[in-house]
Amino acid sequence: MSDRPVPTLIRGARVLGGDPVDLLLADGVVAEVGTGLSADGAEVLDADGLVALPGLVDLHTHLRQPGREDAETVLTGSRAAAAGGFTAVLAMANTSPVTDTAEAAEHVHDLGRAAGLVDVQPVGAVTRGLAGEELAELGLMHRSRAGVTVFSDDGHCVADARVMRRALEYVRAFGGVVSQHAQDPALAGPGACCHEGEVSGRLGLPGWPGVAEEVVVARDVMLARHTRSRVHVAHASTGGTVEVLRWAKAQAERDGTWSVTAEVTPHHLLLTTDLLAGYDPTFKVNPPLRPSDDVEALREALADGTIDAVATDHAPHARHDKEHAFADAAFGMLGLETALPVVATVMVATGRMTWADVARAMSTTPAAIAGLAQQGRPLAAGEPANLVLVDPAATWTVDRDESASLSRNNPWHGRELTGRVVATYLRGVRTHGG
Repeated sequence: MSDRPVPTLIRGARVLGGDPVDLLLADGVVAEVGTGLSADGAEVLDADGLVALPGLVDLHTHLRQPGREDAETVLTGSRAAAAGGFTAVLAMANTSPVTDTAEAAEHVHDLGRAAGLVDVQPVGAVTRGLAGEELAELGLMHRSRAGVTVFSDDGHCVADARVMRRALEYVRAFGGVVSQHAQDPALAGPGACCHEGEVSGRLGLPGWPGVAEEVVVARDVMLARHTRSRVHVAHASTGGTVEVLRWAKAQAERDGTWSVTAEVTPHHLLLTTDLLAGYDPTFKVNPPLRPSDDVEALREALADGTIDAVATDHAPHARHDKEHAFADAAFGMLGLETALPVVATVMVATGRMTWADVARAMSTTPAAIAGLAQQGRPLAAGEPANLVLVDPAATWTVDRDESASLSRNNPWHGRELTGRVVATYLRGVRTHGG
């Protein structure tokens, strides 16, 4: 008896929102693209009205395993990712123990392979224990079977310029990239939990000024230029950061020997600091929600390519870590299952982006940044059959209790969104819906 998966014939899908075509998925690849296709024994899916995109790639996912399996595991996080249309996620290093050795990276990699729903690519820590002092085993993690290429101390800023410089120099040798959580600890210390401004003053919450992000971004793009290396700005959240990125990208393009890329989260594209008025810890996130002017700047930057990618910063937390007074609650919110609908609602339904633009920002470019050669590929004959089918007209109300995640800190609960994932395929195998 053969273990080969049954071929799938997807009829009438609009690839990147274009004209309807049929897609035949067989042996892990897109075997054929055309109209009026047929295949004996194939499972047939009617995709009339659905948009087909390359499988989404998330540069910024917290899967919590090992160490916090009460909040999420690689398996439950993979289920949430598949439900959101993702075929690959980058698992951040702030686990327990920290992913700062080759062995730790291989462990996460193996958990992802065992789950088998998305490609789980470990992110290595920049510094040992995320302490910001001594470089972690960057080279060994890269040479391990996990093949780590992205490094981040996310949750902590690599605040020491000398350490950041050394990291950039080190990863340059193998084409790696350092993803920075930009937060100057002298300007936004551990207690900072709300955008510094009128709202923080009125609520009596410690302020987290936008400049605390912007000065680190400015420093790091200069260090990338100096070292001829690659820096990635995680969860950009302010208009000032956008200004720095525009300048830096122009410089890097002229030079051609270094690069800067950036991501924005779905929540920073839609939610504002005004939501904190009720002290609901669901909306406590790092960097914090910003005012509407910053949100508008981020939308413009994503639309014009100044910001390269959308990344979820999916940050599940157990109830006992979130159900506290706002200042004491954990930072973070869920994002994997709602990322595409939020982008569809904010950017596509408003005419700011096309579905081809969404594929660029949520699949092709993230895959290129992370060096995932088999992800973000076009939906063409011979290419890996990693794809998502989306109903662009569907409107639905988010219910946190329907989430595949173990956690329920969902900022979209009760909100109506446009666009919904219908099915996800990883190498031709359906991992969600259908």
